Amino acid sequence: MIAPEQVNKIVWNQHHDPFEVLGPHPLEENGKVKSWIVRAYLPQAEKAWVICPTNRKEYPMQSVHHPNFFECKIEVDELANYQLRIRGEGHDRVMYDPYAFRSPVLTDFDLHLFSEGNHHRIYEKMGAHPMEMNGVQGVYFAVWAPNARNVSVIGQFNDWDGRQHQMRKRENGTWELFIPEVKPGTIYKYEVKNWEGHIYEKADPYGFQHEVRPQTASIVADLDSYQWNDEAWMEKRRMTETLKEPISVYEVHLGSWLHRAYEEPARYLRGEGDPVQVAELRPGARFLTYYELAEELIPYVKELGYTHIELLPVAEHPFDGSWGYQVTGYYAPTSRFGSPEDFMYFVDQCHQNGIGVLIDWVPGHFPKDGHGLAFFDGSHLYEYADPRIGEHKEWGTLVFNYARNEVRNFLVANALFWFDKYHIDGMRVDAVASMLYLDYFREEWLPNEYGGREHLAARDFICQVNSVLFSYYPGILSIAEESTDWPMVSWPTYVGGLGFNLKWNMGWMHDMLDYFHMDPWFRQFHQNNVTFSMWYNHSENYMLALSHDEVVHCKSSMLGKMPGDEWQKYANVRALFTYMFCHPGKKTMFMSMEIGQWNEWNVWADLEWHLLQYDAHQQLKHFFSSLNALYKSQPALYEKDYEESGFEWIDCSDNRHSVVSFMRRSKDDSDWLITVCNFTPQPHSHYRVGVPEPGFYAELFNSDSGEFGGSNMGNLGGKWSEDWSFHNRPYSLDLCLPPLGVLVLKLDREKKLDSVE
Repeated sequence: MIAPEQVNKIVWNQHHDPFEVLGPHPLEENGKVKSWIVRAYLPQAEKAWVICPTNRKEYPMQSVHHPNFFECKIEVDELANYQLRIRGEGHDRVMYDPYAFRSPVLTDFDLHLFSEGNHHRIYEKMGAHPMEMNGVQGVYFAVWAPNARNVSVIGQFNDWDGRQHQMRKRENGTWELFIPEVKPGTIYKYEVKNWEGHIYEKADPYGFQHEVRPQTASIVADLDSYQWNDEAWMEKRRMTETLKEPISVYEVHLGSWLHRAYEEPARYLRGEGDPVQVAELRPGARFLTYYELAEELIPYVKELGYTHIELLPVAEHPFDGSWGYQVTGYYAPTSRFGSPEDFMYFVDQCHQNGIGVLIDWVPGHFPKDGHGLAFFDGSHLYEYADPRIGEHKEWGTLVFNYARNEVRNFLVANALFWFDKYHIDGMRVDAVASMLYLDYFREEWLPNEYGGREHLAARDFICQVNSVLFSYYPGILSIAEESTDWPMVSWPTYVGGLGFNLKWNMGWMHDMLDYFHMDPWFRQFHQNNVTFSMWYNHSENYMLALSHDEVVHCKSSMLGKMPGDEWQKYANVRALFTYMFCHPGKKTMFMSMEIGQWNEWNVWADLEWHLLQYDAHQQLKHFFSSLNALYKSQPALYEKDYEESGFEWIDCSDNRHSVVSFMRRSKDDSDWLITVCNFTPQPHSHYRVGVPEPGFYAELFNSDSGEFGGSNMGNLGGKWSEDWSFHNRPYSLDLCLPPLGVLVLKLDREKKLDSVE
């Protein structure tokens, strides 16, 4: 007979290993099993029986020490896959006993790798996994909570009663349990009890799907059932030297790109039909699903010519107003737009249409929501305990404890997870500076062991995640949003760098927006804003980004930033972006900029698609489509972004006219472009620019073209060079520079002078 103390531990949910008490226990005679004791704690049961599959008999169970604690003896040699018949509240039900499935899924080697921070696919073991055990379908649950006294799985299947499915604790503080007959789609949480008896109901840190806010539970999901059709894309990516390819990124916030407020959204993206103002959105307006986004967003981005879509954080988050940057479900695409399979379909369709997918990843901080990672097991588990290092007060968030192996493993595996399960092509890592500096926006802070402000554990984590990512997935992008002068951010880890292969050029962004915000007359005194980026351009692999951060918080929209009348505002925008696409570095721009939205981005509303009924906005959209086409068609604009020989100033000193000119070169020495920028409204009818070779220079692109809404001032398709040395070059061009315009010219080697004569 079992001791009352053991029964009480189960009844009061205080046992670290309920398998020691519950389930089947063999009784041996002369070294052989002759019978079994089966025990079950069934809080809702009045009576219970064991159904033995070998002899098809039912054995009544007796209450022991507690009316809901049952036990019986069964005289059989083997006992497997038995069932319990339970009578309660006037009806019977039959179920498999979860404590009959005793074999652990997490091996000792899994636990060892996790404890040292090197289990790269720990998400295949942690969380909720549909599987078959001993011929029975069910779900295996595992969660790390080393400081908890007890952990249970709760959900609709057990009336959210933590007494029914108590988990077993393993050596490193991981709790596990296989629950038979639970299926994908089941809603669940973990009931975590600390040593003082306080109970926390937590979503699964490794959960693959979560309820739509304001609900906070996790959902069992099967991530292995989707059939991918992007093999050609994935193989091409693996073999590609990514940094020598054109990368033009369209940054999107899925929730505010377009709501299902229109019967025919595609018509509004083209500017057709009756305009619908944001304020007039129908009461039934809702988010587009991942499937609908595949139908609407992908053709739109393809038409505009971008190579990649970047999604503001798509991982689950409870508050829409955080834009996704306060993540509670790191392993789950948000359920706002559909299921994990739906998101797989979206990525798959992007790849089949030649578009890469980047996601924003937020490993720098997490929110304090009660169902999330904060104070997970009744202790500071995922976060630092000391708020001087463990909290970002200005964001109301907590900082991951990068010094803890299991926490670092959670994040490293999470980065791999998105590439593995969702086939993404890269990630932009948010707020890297906040991770690297211990004094980042802190009045009180703790120095490192050497007395410095550098967060050494965070640095080591960043190096680890990048080295692991590129070892598994060559050809991907790892992009740092890093705003300081930390050295070698985009250098490999084996030479002392952080291991990213791209870094947002925040200095270029600030310089250019400050410059274009000025009245053009004052630009002559700030030529350095345009030219300074080339002094440091080759210290990192830079990406030029005009992102969502630049069109919010009273910073105005891109058009709104520009001086002058309406025509000059459009011309300034065209000049800025043409210069951006001709400047070394990969490109990122935020949605709404291509349609010339006048208002700032509003996360709660659609973009102002009704503007596309007006010619000026349609022409601006056409401008971006043409600019992307130019960029992708000219290797000189992307092949040698990160080589000094890929860029050469022709003249950067004409501040009096606010004109700069430069050359871009491809890896083919005979392939190069001339770019001439006039950043004032004053046109120049005879502006001379030196060139290295004689011949006809075709005007490939003119930001002032009439088809873009410009004044259509230009050079009638191109200019012949003159035998006139200028700018230390043997030949020169006599050009007409349009107002607030940028020209891109290329030597036509097939066109000879005698062909004109």
